[in-house]
Amino acid sequence: MSNDALNPQLEGMEQELRKAVPIAVYDVLRQSVEELRRQGLAAGLKTGDSAPGFALAGAVGQEVSLMAEVSKGPVVLVFYRGGWCPFCNMQLRAYERILPRIRALGASLIAVSPQRPDHTLSQQEKEQLTFTVVSDPDGRVAERYRVLYEVPEPLQRVLREFGGSLPEYNGTDKWLLPVPAVFVVDGRGMIRFAHVDADFMRRAEPERVLLALQALEAQ
Repeated sequence: MSNDALNPQLEGMEQELRKAVPIAVYDVLRQSVEELRRQGLAAGLKTGDSAPGFALAGAVGQEVSLMAEVSKGPVVLVFYRGGWCPFCNMQLRAYERILPRIRALGASLIAVSPQRPDHTLSQQEKEQLTFTVVSDPDGRVAERYRVLYEVPEPLQRVLREFGGSLPEYNGTDKWLLPVPAVFVVDGRGMIRFAHVDADFMRRAEPERVLLALQALEAQ
């Protein structure tokens, strides 16, 4: 694995988080991940499934259609929790670094989060992202990709303590989040790569995404 691999950096961030928060808080975070896995919730669509189409608002209000984008070439579709999540921010920066290689393979990247469009814009500006970022505030698209879950009460209390009200941030009355997920959708609208992990502190390696795109190009 290359020296700039994403997950070793995320592991380092997890260790810093573990030192920075009370052990009871860290335990709630880990227990929420294990409960998602135990229940088999938000396990995601699989390779070979059809990718549900959608049209969502982008950072400046423009409508972004998945089917319009796949008509031009493969799409890397990234579901992330929001700009308040440092693990998400690290992932998005890593994907921004490989964006020239994604585009060289004839593909594009769309990142989807439940945050309101105005928060999406500030996130895009803050991270200096040049790919498309769209808002799915009611989680309907995340639900169709089977990556949506309701935040349990213990985790709600932690998020309130450290990040404020998630419903207010997302412009909804529900405590909903997607698990981190990456799908590569080909020009026919089929999922050709899927990485879904209940652990928000782990993400799909950029190199794996590139390998999936290279496999498509070789066909």
